[in-house]
Amino acid sequence: MKTFIASLTLLLCSSVAFTQQPAATTRTAIHAGHLLDVKTGKMLDNVYVTIENGKIAKITSSPDQKSHVAFEPSTQVIELPNATLVPGLIDAHTHLTFDPNFGYQELGISVPKEALTGAKNARITLEAGFTTVRNVGARGYTDIALRDAINEGMLPGPRIQASGPALSITGGHCDNNLLPFEYHSTAEGVADGIEHVQQKVLEIIKYGADVIKVCATGGVLSKGDDPRASQYTLEEMKAIVADAHRLGRKVAAHAHGAQGIAWAAEAGVDSIEHGSYIDENAIKIMKEHGTYLVPTQYLGDWMQENAVKIGLPPMYSEKMKTVSTAMRQNVTKAIQGGVKIAFGTDAAVYPHGLNAHEFAVYVKLGMTPLQAIQTATVNAADLLGWSDRIGSLDEGKFADIVAVNGDPTKDVTLLQNPVMVMKGGVVYKQAAH
Repeated sequence: MKTFIASLTLLLCSSVAFTQQPAATTRTAIHAGHLLDVKTGKMLDNVYVTIENGKIAKITSSPDQKSHVAFEPSTQVIELPNATLVPGLIDAHTHLTFDPNFGYQELGISVPKEALTGAKNARITLEAGFTTVRNVGARGYTDIALRDAINEGMLPGPRIQASGPALSITGGHCDNNLLPFEYHSTAEGVADGIEHVQQKVLEIIKYGADVIKVCATGGVLSKGDDPRASQYTLEEMKAIVADAHRLGRKVAAHAHGAQGIAWAAEAGVDSIEHGSYIDENAIKIMKEHGTYLVPTQYLGDWMQENAVKIGLPPMYSEKMKTVSTAMRQNVTKAIQGGVKIAFGTDAAVYPHGLNAHEFAVYVKLGMTPLQAIQTATVNAADLLGWSDRIGSLDEGKFADIVAVNGDPTKDVTLLQNPVMVMKGGVVYKQAAH
């Protein structure tokens, strides 16, 4: 018994030491060669960023490379003379509790396994430079448990807005259509009809959701549905949005088909995810309502390169080819048409940690590197409703800071290899000089 108590005491002390680690150094300073003001595109030189209690306290800039700022002896100074500082990046469409498992292999993954997968991918995502994510879809409320564990200091990971299970019609994209009738398998978010979707929204919020995810059309990596087909009616969508907004939650709508996109935007959703078959009418409605598009473009490139290697089932691969081609063309029209864009990847369709590859695709679609960076900073922060705390490097905001070697406004692929990642004033990754 004494041995057990001693071991338990040691374990608890170790746990406390870990959870309290972020508060060990309350004042830190970063001296960097440059800092990007993502709101204006202005590059500040010879920058000193002072951080206190996890937030940016002061930013000082001088083009005179000889200038320096005096700090108290207790201040930890991080020297990054060749680096450019950018805000911690935001991915508005992730699935941290999933890995690239497709088709019937999905059925062998338990909810406890998903939770552990989420812990693994949270660290990977954070170290890739993404200090905030919006997780839109998870089984068993595993993303909500993951969010809470990170917030409590139990494990490293990004800030998370979590949705819990996605709403779906019976047999829709977010239902489980892989098992035959005798299993009577139904996903947790399935609800049909106005009364039932209202009840489901309330239930999901009850169990801790920050945002509501709704599957407004069919999808690609699902059996028996058509990505172009609408799932929920306009009236059902309006009921979902009304209850979510009344209770302070935003709504993200998975939508490929043009009619589903238009109905979701008309109903007042805050973002359209994917938008593969968006047309002129849907673009017009999204602009009228100020709806964001979260395009998730890189997944198409990754799938073209890896579909055979990963053994993507034929029932998915043909849809993926068709939808990827349409998505690239139509999303380009949406960008050119002035639809608001927020960065999102659908990470889990491809391995987590590759999130920043999305930037280069946006540039190929016509954005400048700065505009691409803005989708994952100021735009995504606005979509999440967190512009007062993240999305730009300003005094008073969280010290979520990423450093890259070079100028990302000239080469956006630099964001794929951050040399330092800080979240809330704590360094989680720093490359050796």
